[in-house]
Amino acid sequence: MYDELMAVHAIMRRGTALVTGSLDRLAHEKSVGVKALVGTARWMIQFVHHHHTIEDDLFWPVLRELCPAAVDELAVLTREHLVLDVELRRLSREVDALAALDGSRDRADRADRAAAAQAALPSARRVGELLLAHLALEEPVLRKLLPYVADTDIVRLRKALVHGAPRTGPHLVIGLMEDPDPVQGRPDMLSNFPPPIRWARPLLLNRYHATTQALGAAR
Repeated sequence: MYDELMAVHAIMRRGTALVTGSLDRLAHEKSVGVKALVGTARWMIQFVHHHHTIEDDLFWPVLRELCPAAVDELAVLTREHLVLDVELRRLSREVDALAALDGSRDRADRADRAAAAQAALPSARRVGELLLAHLALEEPVLRKLLPYVADTDIVRLRKALVHGAPRTGPHLVIGLMEDPDPVQGRPDMLSNFPPPIRWARPLLLNRYHATTQALGAAR
């Protein structure tokens, strides 16, 4: 279970870096597909929010019951989730503004799109900074407490982790687990995906690489 959570955390780290890098390139008037950027940013915002909502609603109550001494640590993690949510909402508004600009009847020029990306960039960077600091604090807590969780609870939490994740962006989930190298917990995560997702992995990886190319991040 810990390895699976590490895979999810790696997806979030890499996803925020992907979005921030693409916004930075667009802000410097480099070639970036705005539709791909908006879609990836919205997916990332939703993915991060859903993950820490699952932790607050399902994981933490189990851990608090099993390990009362960890209540204060878990409370700190929940407060950090709330702070992160504020930045995610701010970034969401700025991404919506970029989408509206790109989709307006009077087509925005490169400078307009660059200005919108520049406006969104501080929030994207802030989300990345908050997320990195939060995960650095959270991961040792999970490593310490998860061994106390009964197998029946692990099964329930694993199902919540998989089924509670956003249904959009499977290509991003698959791709970010493998690019630039396979993350810790990848085999366990893949084994818990529905069979159609596992069967479609080569197609999803192709779509992921097309997306990173549109974002200006292709290697």
